[in-house]
Amino acid sequence: MKRNRWICGVLWLALCALALGGCQGAERTGKSAVVVGFSQLGSESGWRIGNTASMEQAAKAHGFGLMLENANQKQEKQIAAIRSFISYRVDVIAFSPIVETGWTNVLNEARDAGIPVILTDRMIDAEDDDLYTAYIGADFLAEGLRAGEYLIRKADDMGAEHLNIVEITGTEDSTPMRDRQVGFLQAIAGDGRFTILESISGDFLRSKGEECMRYLLEKYGAEGIDVVYSHNVAMTLGALDVLEAAGVRPGQDIILISVDGEQAAVDALREGRINCIVECTPDLGETVMTMVEALVKGEEIPKEIQPEETVFTEFDDLTGLAPRGY
Repeated sequence: MKRNRWICGVLWLALCALALGGCQGAERTGKSAVVVGFSQLGSESGWRIGNTASMEQAAKAHGFGLMLENANQKQEKQIAAIRSFISYRVDVIAFSPIVETGWTNVLNEARDAGIPVILTDRMIDAEDDDLYTAYIGADFLAEGLRAGEYLIRKADDMGAEHLNIVEITGTEDSTPMRDRQVGFLQAIAGDGRFTILESISGDFLRSKGEECMRYLLEKYGAEGIDVVYSHNVAMTLGALDVLEAAGVRPGQDIILISVDGEQAAVDALREGRINCIVECTPDLGETVMTMVEALVKGEEIPKEIQPEETVFTEFDDLTGLAPRGY
């Protein structure tokens, strides 16, 4: 029976490596290696691809096995992946929740199995915060505040009396969407120069960013829009394509504020086609795996860990900025 279970485990790892292309088997010496189950929500952007690479590289550096599954933007796939990790008895589960709600049952199952859960990049809405061990990711509220603070500075610099804003948000019911919107609104609250014309979800996808920008241009016209606040670079690049095809000069005719910091966006900022990028780093892998190592040793870890992030704007000297790597 023990031999059969051992064979099943080996076959499972082999299937992960072949079918998923992301199950990294660590070298096993005196004892079994630590295995981390990681459910990535998708590969919708350069940021997300960079985030996955960060997790893979860090797991390898720590000598951990990594069972990686891509949910392709479907919550049911993430739930199925988490259940498969529980069945395999991984040491730690990490995942980036597509949305905030709907996780109670499966995370109760992980807790009952004694498997710690680390949330990466996004939070969940749960009355019982014992359902997860830690959150490792950005302060999205602070990101929204930084976007709003930039706009105030820009309006002051322009001597603007009034600016109409359209907002292209991320996935509805996701933490970055909610907090980036709330922070932005908090920053500009009470300033009579700003009017939000409309907020529309682009689901963090470039194609949806194009659709949203096309709709907004048709509804308000280029002359009716002064500012586009987009919640990630993928949607921003989609909006850029539509604006330029319509003969609009983004960065000049319309102020463009984005979040993330992919290389393509930094290049556009240098070219004057984007005015502001609020950084959100995807490089969370090393922090995650360091916390995994601590948990395996039986150590306590902080409930919340946030990386240091900054803002890149048209007012900054970016000549010394290193390549972003994603």
